[in-house]
Amino acid sequence: MLPQYERLVDIGTTEFGSDQAGTLRRSPYRVRFGKLAVVTVMLPVTGFLFCVVWSLLCNFEQANATHCLVYNFLPSLSAAIGNYQPQRFVWQFSVLFHAPFRYAIAFLYKNHHLTLLSRKHRKEWAYLACILNIIELSSLVGLSLWTSSNSYEIHKFCFSAFVICSIIYMYLVVVINRLTRSEELLTLAERKSRRFKRRLLVVNVASIVFAVYFFVRHNSHCEPGIYSLFALSEYVFVYSNIGFHMTAYWDFIDANVYFHWRTGIRFSSV
Repeated sequence: MLPQYERLVDIGTTEFGSDQAGTLRRSPYRVRFGKLAVVTVMLPVTGFLFCVVWSLLCNFEQANATHCLVYNFLPSLSAAIGNYQPQRFVWQFSVLFHAPFRYAIAFLYKNHHLTLLSRKHRKEWAYLACILNIIELSSLVGLSLWTSSNSYEIHKFCFSAFVICSIIYMYLVVVINRLTRSEELLTLAERKSRRFKRRLLVVNVASIVFAVYFFVRHNSHCEPGIYSLFALSEYVFVYSNIGFHMTAYWDFIDANVYFHWRTGIRFSSV
């Protein structure tokens, strides 16, 4: 169920235009939401992949070094994205460039969830989900700008906030969809979105559990390769999180994004 109209810039009727529908028709640029979502999501996907591969090729010894001085074959998330150049620049560019659209989608989802929850009298869940989504994204921006090598405490705080808020947000969205949407009334795209949300939530939680286990085991026993398994769990966590947010492609599959120099950016299902 799509919101019929989402306005990011409050313009109303001005001296420049008559009504909202007319403004949409006169918007010089229109992009399918799905295409923009794919481009947005590919930025952190390819950026993170580049950081890992480049670290393995050019900074293998340094990126895999730990206090245990044992062999490892994969760098941790923090080492891959923040300790070396050009990895740090590529990751920061990917995150900062995709962040504005992600913030816009957070408010789009807020209105979407408000519509779903209107009959359940639980509209506060929509606002809570939006706040969690914004904190999650802001924490991602923070941990990308303040790396573990130059601002460890800030990086650790942002990373913890990112993990906690992302898991709670994902769970809350799954609950909202389960309580408000009957399976037989969903479109094919909505069913696919709902199914992938549930699966990716399970993978996401499992990956962070494995990451904690391997991290504790590495620090306790200093076994070769265990820290790399911790890093691999981090990779799964990152990509399952990205995949969860990518389900917006199916939630708003018929939507368009309109750009106009006078009225700003608008989302619409027409």
